[in-house]
Amino acid sequence: MKAIILSAGEGSRMRPLTLTKPKTMLPVAGKPIIQYNIESLRNYGITDILLIVSYKEDMVKNYFKDGKKFGVNITYKTQKDFLGTANAISYGKDYMDSSFIVLNGDIILDSEVIKEIIEEYKIKTPDTLMVLKEVEDPSSYGVVEIENGLVKNIIEKPKKEEAPSNLINTGIYIFNKDIFDKIDKTEKSPRGEYEITDSLSLQIEDGLTIIGHKTNTNWIDVGKPWELLEVNEDLISKLDNNIKGNVENGAFIHGEVFLGENSIIRSGVYIEGNVYIGKNCDIGPNSFIRGNSYFGDNVNVGNAVEVKNSIVMENTNVNHLSYIGDSIIGSNCNIGAGTNIANLRFDNATIKTKIKNQKIDSGRRKLGAIIGDSVKTGINSSFSPGVKVGSNATIGSGVLLYEDVPSDTRVLVKQKHILQEKKI
Repeated sequence: MKAIILSAGEGSRMRPLTLTKPKTMLPVAGKPIIQYNIESLRNYGITDILLIVSYKEDMVKNYFKDGKKFGVNITYKTQKDFLGTANAISYGKDYMDSSFIVLNGDIILDSEVIKEIIEEYKIKTPDTLMVLKEVEDPSSYGVVEIENGLVKNIIEKPKKEEAPSNLINTGIYIFNKDIFDKIDKTEKSPRGEYEITDSLSLQIEDGLTIIGHKTNTNWIDVGKPWELLEVNEDLISKLDNNIKGNVENGAFIHGEVFLGENSIIRSGVYIEGNVYIGKNCDIGPNSFIRGNSYFGDNVNVGNAVEVKNSIVMENTNVNHLSYIGDSIIGSNCNIGAGTNIANLRFDNATIKTKIKNQKIDSGRRKLGAIIGDSVKTGINSSFSPGVKVGSNATIGSGVLLYEDVPSDTRVLVKQKHILQEKKI
């Protein structure tokens, strides 16, 4: 059995993080999101993988190359236009010779689900198997109506009170080659795309067998910035202690810590794990690193810095006397001394942040800043909860930032000085 992983889109809801990286290449707990899916397939014998790419595809290709390093064989196809999931899957028509797995590259799943569906598919041999997950509020997903274990209807993003069930489509399938015939007959949706759910509806109309496999394993759809934090929290909680770098005398480590090669934890650092620290990092001295924090390769954290439940991507410096809480900091950033990122409202309400010009409730009581790549902050700059800063922006010294900043923008504050003659 072979597999297709869909990794063509940007993931615009994840901006500013995806202005410089495809969403599937955003790092969590030491790996890009998509790598977890590749490894899950490999662990259950699926080693021939077709990656559908487009947006910043060279980043994907340069990282995975032919896949041999990861124990798989990877072939790439470029989706020429963003015309939907069915169009993306159609690029596998000449690659597939029998049944095959399809999954989205921007999900984190328990690899056990791959084992589950392969076994069920071999026993029941349906035309299509789709993986379903029960959620509390299905209104943001494709909701599936089931009858006697078979899929009878798929409704995209219904109102909560109108949803026929709480079972949602996870974007994981096993198809046979009939799906390509249905894709050829699929018409554009009102969004102007060819939707795989419309192709599935054609299978239902033709009386083909679509099994809905309900899984109780972990499945996280990484669609919004704070969901990247949630995935990171989940994966780092499973870390095993692995110290490859150097821990100086006088540093204290509680909990599980991964410390990469040539990294150093300096004296006086207090780590309250679990924490992931990549290669060639320099942490401390006298810093406080709190649980579920992730540091990519070549990160420097200065004296008396506190970092809590945050993602700090590669080649970023967090200078002395700064506080980073419940935040995502992109690559190649320089966080100036005394930078403080607030992560809690005075009224303890959940924090909202803008996505596609609309205020969206994160549902999180604690959420700091979302900062894109190559951002610089000046000394003693401050950030209100939930603000986003675009790539290559500069936040000047003493700025209190309470609204989003676009990319390639400089924010400065001008003080009025009063000069008085001193009288002795």
